[in-house]
Amino acid sequence: MTYPDASTLAQIDACAEASLDLLQRNLTPHGILAASRTEAAVARRYTRIFGRDAAICVMAMCGSGVPALEQGAVASLDALAAQQAGNGQIPKYVDPEGRDADFWYLGCIDATLWWLIAVDHVRRHGQVGASHWQPEVDRALGWLLAQEHQHFRLLQQNEASDWADIMPRSGYVLYTNALWYEVKRRFALDHAEATLHHFNHLFNPFQRDLPEYHRARLLRHYARRGRRDPGLYLSFVNLAVVGDEGDVFGNVLAIQSGLADASMARRIVDTIAAAGADDPYPVRVVLHPLSRQHELWRPYMARHQQNMVHQYHNGGIWPFVGGFWVMALAGLGLEAQAWSDLARLAQVNALDDWRFTEWFHGRTLAPMGMAGQSWNAATFLLARRALAGGAAAW
Repeated sequence: MTYPDASTLAQIDACAEASLDLLQRNLTPHGILAASRTEAAVARRYTRIFGRDAAICVMAMCGSGVPALEQGAVASLDALAAQQAGNGQIPKYVDPEGRDADFWYLGCIDATLWWLIAVDHVRRHGQVGASHWQPEVDRALGWLLAQEHQHFRLLQQNEASDWADIMPRSGYVLYTNALWYEVKRRFALDHAEATLHHFNHLFNPFQRDLPEYHRARLLRHYARRGRRDPGLYLSFVNLAVVGDEGDVFGNVLAIQSGLADASMARRIVDTIAAAGADDPYPVRVVLHPLSRQHELWRPYMARHQQNMVHQYHNGGIWPFVGGFWVMALAGLGLEAQAWSDLARLAQVNALDDWRFTEWFHGRTLAPMGMAGQSWNAATFLLARRALAGGAAAW
């Protein structure tokens, strides 16, 4: 086991303490808010219980040993389940008082996926039974299965309908299907092996073996045309259009979910590290941001001047994704690199008197977005737990 020096450990321990404190401050009787209550957060509705944010926080809260957070993990999942749609979809967010449920412009597919992962986590590591939330789980799985391609066994979606909600990824999306395989694995769903097989052929079309399915071969032909192997999975595959901008989060989740074999996992890590995406802070979420001249650019990406090059989902630095990066490194046995990047996560969360800033400009490092971001704290705790060998890390 590789351990950092005493001063680095002290910095990591200080961030863990600050992270637990932030989660407790952002906790309401009905669950965890996405960010601390400020005027800006209220205006942008960050003072809601978000499906994806809360689910990630739930995994850190459950197993924390802090009674309020352990109870808050269950309350967060309860609040989202209470506003579940009739068709089974979990909302993008709910109001803490239960008065509002939002499902986003084109639908929010990943809130349901993250909710299911968090449910399984709490069932295994919390104080609820193995069948807790079972009716809601059944409905949620039914909604997702209705969107699964019956041959590829991958989920299909519209663009801008997952966490990167002003990015033009559509069709078969890497990030979403990494989560889908994780859900299948946790809930022992049928056709998980087919999902794994087609995931690796569709999102990595540069390997030598040809898929048997003729439509898969055609999609592979379109994906490869005029492109070189980027050393990563493609961010999305649609008919005659793909994403090769380098989606860091999707690739990291492919490692975390066991979709990438040992060789592919090391290629992903080496490619991300070679691009400096974890320097000075982990991690930039796109290696090759989309400019206005790019064929995939959409006018909505310029909304509020937010998703410009090296900003927001288009190449900004997101500390919460950095937590998943550290977990992936730990899972691959790259402990020295993982401890080093965990220390840098502690540094970036500590900036501006422990602001826990949502994201930073990918080049200027200017702090952007909301303060007191709950999932920054959560994934830091999960990453630290993973490096310490904790069973409740993922």
